Amino acid sequence: MGLGIGTNRGMTSGPKSLIESMGAAQERRGFDPHVFRRLLSFAVPQWPLLLAAAALMLTTAGLNLLAPYLVKVAIDNHIARGDAAGLARVALLTGLTYVAVYLTTAGQTYILSLVSQRVLALLRRRLFRHLQELHVGYHDVHIIGVTLSHVINDVEVINSLLSQGLVSIVGDLAIIVGIIVVMLAINARLALLALSVVPLMVAATAVFARQARDAFRETRQKIGAVVGDLAENIGGMRVIQAFAQEATTQQRFDVMNRENRNAHVAAIALASAFTPAVDLLGMVATAIVLWAGGLAVARGELTIGVIVAFLAWVAQLFAPIRDLSQLYGTLQSAMAGGERVIELLDAKVEVSDAPGAIELPPLAGRVEFRDVWLSYRGGEPVLKGITMTIEPGQMIALVGQTGAGKTSIAGLLARFYDATAGQVLVDGYSIRAVAQRSLRRQMGIVPQDPFLFAATIADNIRYGRPEASDEEVREAARLANLDEFVRSLPDGYDTVIQEGGVNLSVGQRQLICIARVAMVQPRLLILDEATSSVDTLTEALIQEALARLLRGRTSVIIAHRLSTIRRADCIYVVSGGEIVEQGRHEELLAYGSVYRELYEKQFLGSS
Repeated sequence: MGLGIGTNRGMTSGPKSLIESMGAAQERRGFDPHVFRRLLSFAVPQWPLLLAAAALMLTTAGLNLLAPYLVKVAIDNHIARGDAAGLARVALLTGLTYVAVYLTTAGQTYILSLVSQRVLALLRRRLFRHLQELHVGYHDVHIIGVTLSHVINDVEVINSLLSQGLVSIVGDLAIIVGIIVVMLAINARLALLALSVVPLMVAATAVFARQARDAFRETRQKIGAVVGDLAENIGGMRVIQAFAQEATTQQRFDVMNRENRNAHVAAIALASAFTPAVDLLGMVATAIVLWAGGLAVARGELTIGVIVAFLAWVAQLFAPIRDLSQLYGTLQSAMAGGERVIELLDAKVEVSDAPGAIELPPLAGRVEFRDVWLSYRGGEPVLKGITMTIEPGQMIALVGQTGAGKTSIAGLLARFYDATAGQVLVDGYSIRAVAQRSLRRQMGIVPQDPFLFAATIADNIRYGRPEASDEEVREAARLANLDEFVRSLPDGYDTVIQEGGVNLSVGQRQLICIARVAMVQPRLLILDEATSSVDTLTEALIQEALARLLRGRTSVIIAHRLSTIRRADCIYVVSGGEIVEQGRHEELLAYGSVYRELYEKQFLGSS
């Protein structure tokens, strides 16, 4: 059982069941003021730019109102009278109006794009920072792909609302109010006739809103399921191919992909039915203006210029109404994504620095467990009254059956979890009272499953000390028996490790992990030995490198090899979350029944 460094073990329920449980936990809600306020806080720092964009949008709205009025003036005051000079002046003013509209529109587009990217970066930065603050247990039980969907897809739809939708509301409302006021001022009767279709539009919007709420939430859930399933399958591709399960996996993905497609098609169909309905009502209003206005012109009650201006204003009126209706869909989509993002941001940080946590001074390496108990998420205890003392420089081995609690003990020392009861101390300091960074900077962990980043070999070795020189990197590699192999590569230490380390063997990856730990010169070591999957020669190199690394350091080893157990200063036999026997190898063979049985079944054959 590994320490969970760089791995995800929470795959038991599968992406689909997780998404469904998330949907069941959150009843289908509409507009949530709490979620909206939390999301709005991300746009607040950009208020100067948002105000500037709103001002430009209001200016654009005013200019768009002015242009039809100038056309009316040109027709009624100059064309009808044959006033060429006046017509030229109005035409020039109209042209300048449209140039101003272009400039203000371009300005607001640029500002909103700038705000959009800033909000997007801020949201993702906050999410990533919080993900790093969450304890290891959170990542053990949450699927990577679903988390990625929150950070990428959900943030994208939220950003559309915060950076553009809210400002669009200001401009659209200004255009609607302005047009209604101007039309009423010029001819109230014709204005009321043109606006007679608005109640129908309000009714259509209400119907659309009710349907859109569920449709957009469904699309967020389905795309999260697809991303989660895809990430899991890519990560497990070797297993899929090894067991010839491509067809079964493809079938499951096809089902989820089809559900995602259907959800999006349903949402698109809803929008496709609504938008033409708004356009149809706009054309009805235009026909009303033509009919009623034309009759008024024939009776000499109105001028042609008024009719032309009204037609332009009616065309302008229904565009922002349609935009506001579509914005409601954006709001619903943002609410659906926002629920997921806020849920992630509100995930409890179960392991955090205490107020006033001190910086841990350089360690001698004494470790104490005092009656330590541990339960995960309020379940049954996995550790029960663990008590042990490790003196500076000692190497202790933890042995026991799978699930006995060995990894939990190591995880508590690294403070990946906090004990439910009892204390863990280093050099007399409770690890809860010290800053986590100051503890982990003096600790090295070599996991059972070696994890490397997609970077050069040198960058992976100096990961814990980015400022380390090239010579220090080579020295750490020599300690890990790695230098000769790296120098044999065409690019040497600049060789780029592919994702997952697939261009290296397991043993080579493990040696790089050992070099990475050697680089930071830790006082405390946690090792989950992993030599069972390597050839004999590589195993010898790893064992020799570990022997150098362990020298003079306090070490906790989850033992898998008899050679390691024999070297241990003390062996702790863990069973059912308790230490049932302890002593040196020879002592336990002589007096320990549990150890002797474990030795005969598990270790004797692997010596």
